[in-house]
Amino acid sequence: MALSAQQIPRWFNAAKLRSLINAVQLTKCFARPGRTLLHGFSAQPQISSDNCFLQWGFKTYKTSSLWNSSQSTSSSSQENNSTQSSLLPSMNEQSQKTQKIPSFDSELFLEELDELPPLSPMQPISEEEAIQIIADPPLPPASFTLRDYVDHSETLQKLVLLGVDLSKIEKHTEAANLLLRLDFEKDIKQMLLFLKDVGIEDNQLGAFLTKNHAIFSEDLENLKIRVAYLLSKNFSKADVAQMVRKAPFLLNFSVERLDNRLGFFQKELELSVKKTRDLVVRLPRLLTGSLEPVKENMKVYRLELGFKHNEIQHMITRIPKMLTANKRKLTETFDFVHNVMSIPHHIIVKFPQVFNTRLFKIKERHLFLTYLGRAQYDPAKPNYISLDKLVSIPDEIFCEEIAKASVQDFDKFLKTL
Repeated sequence: MALSAQQIPRWFNAAKLRSLINAVQLTKCFARPGRTLLHGFSAQPQISSDNCFLQWGFKTYKTSSLWNSSQSTSSSSQENNSTQSSLLPSMNEQSQKTQKIPSFDSELFLEELDELPPLSPMQPISEEEAIQIIADPPLPPASFTLRDYVDHSETLQKLVLLGVDLSKIEKHTEAANLLLRLDFEKDIKQMLLFLKDVGIEDNQLGAFLTKNHAIFSEDLENLKIRVAYLLSKNFSKADVAQMVRKAPFLLNFSVERLDNRLGFFQKELELSVKKTRDLVVRLPRLLTGSLEPVKENMKVYRLELGFKHNEIQHMITRIPKMLTANKRKLTETFDFVHNVMSIPHHIIVKFPQVFNTRLFKIKERHLFLTYLGRAQYDPAKPNYISLDKLVSIPDEIFCEEIAKASVQDFDKFLKTL
């Protein structure tokens, strides 16, 4: 069957590749004496029953251009070859044949491989080869969870090893899509080194990145500028590390915003630079959160609760959380302490931690002391009980030192309420 013009190059390449493979097999069977193949082993020339076939393959590879001429002369010598083919070649003849076979160097082999055209992906394969192909499961075009992409993404795998909770990040579609596009070495590694330099420990990186996954969208140079700004305002490196740990989104805000916030608290509260700095170090979310609760609470302390400006200054520098506390909780606590327990403003100012305590705890202990006849909060009278001890010490010490009763008596009393 005649070959078409398009099939001839493909047939020739296939014949050339088969001949080259046969030549490689030939070199393996007839290795050079003393040539080491494996550690501790030496290859020696061996006589194989397939040497005639290998020689034919080698000659085909080297003299493919003489194929037509040899075919024309083969018919004349066919009878002589048929009589000789029934006889086995002697050992001398075989050794002579092996000596005529040239050796192949690896460089020549690689050069010949380079000349071969690449295999086409559309080239048909056998059923046996098709069975051996193991295909990876395809990536889903869309998914509601990052779990489907972890096995295919080195970035996600390393973030998981750091302790990042992907189940929380995937709730934010934009953040999840961003992580899938990032390269760990190019986009994330430098960010991790920067955070460690700021003061985030290795065991804190996972929790930090889970909360502030948006930091990957920030420019690294801008982050460094914001850290430099805080250091220029005499915040120590330890202060910056503490602020970033407590308020993970701190570095996401521009220098202008940070400067405006510091100026607001210094002006609104009429604090010194040092006290303003100490205030935001203890509660750094003052720089990242909304200012509306702060402004509202300042009005509550001044207009509804009746505290003076200097009293407000003293309380918030002692308990910064008072600036962001729930308005209802503040008013209910003050109403009980001031109107029920009859504690005046100037004593409350000395012990502002009462606003940072759960109201039911204050009520339980006050009612128990009232039941025992020991509810005395005037420092000018005997058996004085300070608000600090009332709200801060554990039940065992409260019962033993203040109530002069047992914990069992306190528990029985609480059951009657």
